[in-house]
Amino acid sequence: MNLPPPPRPVPDSSGTFGPAEALPAGPPPAGPTAPRRTHPITPLVHAARVLPLALLVGIGLLGRFQASFPMFTGLAGVVVVALVIALITAGVQYLAWQRLTFWFDGEGDLRVASGILTRTERRLQLSRLQGVEVVQPLLARLFSMAEVSVEVAGVGDSRAQLRYLTLSDAQDLRNEVIARAAGLHPSTGEAPQRPLVSVPARDLAVSLLLRGSTVLLLLLTTLIVVTTVMTEGPVGLLFLFIGGVPLVMVLTEFTRYYGFTVADSPDGLRLRSGLLQVQAQTIPPGRVQAVEFVQSILWRRKDWVRVRLNVAGMRRSDDDDGQNTDQVLLPVAPYDVALSVVRQVLPGVDARAITLVPPPPRAARRAWIQFRQLGVGHDDTVFATARGRFVHRLTVVPHARCQSVRVTQGPWQRWLKLASMHVDSVPGPVSIVALHRDAGEARTLAEEQNQRAHAALTAAGTMRWMQHEPPVTDE
Repeated sequence: MNLPPPPRPVPDSSGTFGPAEALPAGPPPAGPTAPRRTHPITPLVHAARVLPLALLVGIGLLGRFQASFPMFTGLAGVVVVALVIALITAGVQYLAWQRLTFWFDGEGDLRVASGILTRTERRLQLSRLQGVEVVQPLLARLFSMAEVSVEVAGVGDSRAQLRYLTLSDAQDLRNEVIARAAGLHPSTGEAPQRPLVSVPARDLAVSLLLRGSTVLLLLLTTLIVVTTVMTEGPVGLLFLFIGGVPLVMVLTEFTRYYGFTVADSPDGLRLRSGLLQVQAQTIPPGRVQAVEFVQSILWRRKDWVRVRLNVAGMRRSDDDDGQNTDQVLLPVAPYDVALSVVRQVLPGVDARAITLVPPPPRAARRAWIQFRQLGVGHDDTVFATARGRFVHRLTVVPHARCQSVRVTQGPWQRWLKLASMHVDSVPGPVSIVALHRDAGEARTLAEEQNQRAHAALTAAGTMRWMQHEPPVTDE
């Protein structure tokens, strides 16, 4: 899992040198486009998705209606009920397909109109683009279809999902969204990419088996089964089904992150993974809000780490397909490789090189397990914290991405004259907290970080990352 040598730097339009090959200059941004629909086969794909549930419903209704409709018995009755449900679904989805259109307006933003009874039109401001995904669920792959998910920063529902397009059309739409978000003409084409990391399947499987939660659940299951069998006899073997829970957890994550690859391109980092459901995602430059390096105690011998991100606007709950959308930049990789990949989204940042200041000795009375792992520090670019004995977490947040700072103090901390200082980021899996500092130090940390964040925001540049505008000054 070694990184390839970086390409020869080339100057961009601002005269500076960057790590990735620059996009060729293209014509000015394109104008509006005509409304278009998803692929006509979309209703059939939706109908195929409900077939398994329709079969279960058919089995449940078979006994109830068997007396009234004796001609539909056994397998024939189940098939008829399932087909009726699938046809109804296909009919409703056909009406929805006819009413769903999408296009780009004169300002380069994506518009989506939908609704059978109530017409809804949404505008996604692409200058606030957070990510674009091309997803191929298992059934959609059978039809050579894919869905495109466009996520922008915003409150509430800030995601548009276009189901379904052919794979080539989905990739073209993804490229067009990214080009317009960057302020380029869609004819610029797909940006070149440079492979960074490919996670071996063996390392992924071993890392999931060595994860603390998996080991703990396996031990707990074994204890329950053995204790039950010894006290209740053979009937306790019924608890053996619990033993499959850790295996299901491992298999779910293994299929999600199988074939995980990271590539660098001028339009951002490209992530691709999936065994049953293939997912390709692009994170535009400058959209990463915070980074966390997570290392289980069982991973330390191999120096493995998982990298998670906070990305503004990204959903953090389970989506319609049951997939958890917590943003993972790397499911597992050697620490040095992970640091190299993070430098693609946070240039010049070496999280391990930041000097971390430990808490005062009396904090050991409040955090006697993880006391030696606590720390806080910063450099010119990021603020960093560390915590965790069994699962060590090193978090970094760019000063310009700090939403707010606060200081909290519980009763036990108040008695020890301690406090915790928090840096608030966008909703996501990464929490930035400096635990159990001296109360006065925590307030000083908050004030200084607030000043650093203000200074970094003042120097922030344009939202269109391929258009180089001069930074804002106080003059």
